[in-house]
Amino acid sequence: MSRHHTSTAGAAAPIRARRRTTVTAAAVLLAVCATPALAAPDPAPQRAADTPAATGTAADHAGRGTLHAITPLPRLSRDEVSRTLKDAGVDVSAVRHGVASYRLDYATRTPTGRPTTASALLVLPEGGGHRLTTVAEMHGTTVYREDAPSTGDNATDLGALLYGSGGRAVVAPDYLGLGTGPGTHPYMDTASSVTASIDALRAARTATARLGRTLTGDVHVTGFSQGGQVAMAVGKELARGADRHFRLRSLTPVSGPYDIGGQELPAIFDGRVDQVSAVFYLSYFLTAQNKLHHLYGDPREVFRQPYADRVEELLNNDHTEKEVARGLAPTVQELLTDEWIERLKHPTGKLAEVVARNDTTCDWRPRVPVRLHTAAGDRDVPIGNTTSCVAALAEHGARAEVIDHGQVPHFGAYRAAIADNARWLARRG
Repeated sequence: MSRHHTSTAGAAAPIRARRRTTVTAAAVLLAVCATPALAAPDPAPQRAADTPAATGTAADHAGRGTLHAITPLPRLSRDEVSRTLKDAGVDVSAVRHGVASYRLDYATRTPTGRPTTASALLVLPEGGGHRLTTVAEMHGTTVYREDAPSTGDNATDLGALLYGSGGRAVVAPDYLGLGTGPGTHPYMDTASSVTASIDALRAARTATARLGRTLTGDVHVTGFSQGGQVAMAVGKELARGADRHFRLRSLTPVSGPYDIGGQELPAIFDGRVDQVSAVFYLSYFLTAQNKLHHLYGDPREVFRQPYADRVEELLNNDHTEKEVARGLAPTVQELLTDEWIERLKHPTGKLAEVVARNDTTCDWRPRVPVRLHTAAGDRDVPIGNTTSCVAALAEHGARAEVIDHGQVPHFGAYRAAIADNARWLARRG
């Protein structure tokens, strides 16, 4: 989740600059894609793994992760990176390099398995080694396609800047329907976000080779809010062999909604989740999941007027977060019908299946360090989600370190967590 990723004013200027691709950048793109000296063959076809995100025949996997385009984005010097992070309230002690950023367009699959395309942000350090380990960073809830990591003002890109400036490659998938990808985003469909994220790693492997460097295959997986949940699921698939080129090395997600049924939904109705945030998340979740699972036939079954007539159009990923917030109700009780308030309090049928499908990301045994960041003051994704994840991991024989950043809000936990992660990664070499 996370709906406050455009509120960090200090982070906006360099990120907005990505939209202004200059003639020089276009020339670099042509050179990168056409110069034989930089070209590298696409990776060999990946073997199919027996996992939910990667099951199927060899034909199902043909082309997944194929790189279609590399678009250079503005470079930042070490001083510019430090200034951007400082302005956003992030500790900069782990900054070592400037960074070069690129948007990648690549092949992936829809939730129903059809071929489609998606985009991702690739950040490489300016300097450091030729062979780079990778940080895969999964972003929080993004409602406007232009606010995805590779295209806009998503302040969760602060992590990509920080990890990249520390000397690692960073891959930040936009997910389906955001960035330059077609269609709408299947919000909280974890399986398709995992597929798009692993395919982004494949595309990044090819792109990095074309840019004259090499990914070692070691991957540290992190993510914020919605991306925290996706990070746990991506880690599970990498650990189970989703791609033979990548090896999971650590999991450091931040404030993920790991337990929608047991924690997040109850917190929405007992006051632990801020009402404006609750309205935003529920509207996005229900409209997106209805496209996949037909939870309702008419919005008027779920939403009160005047919101029933506007909610699906508002959440088509062509409206900014502010536009969406202005068009929605101030409280959950004013947004939803009495029947659907009760359904969400006590899910059954398809709704229960959808919730359960998203509540299994911690049901496995990682054999790498796991550090779960959270905050007691978080009123978007309450700390109980992390408690549930720790318990689920323990049931499978895994121990997770919990870092509670205290009485800070949702995005405050992210700022503190990425600085802590960057210092932790620096100590690991």
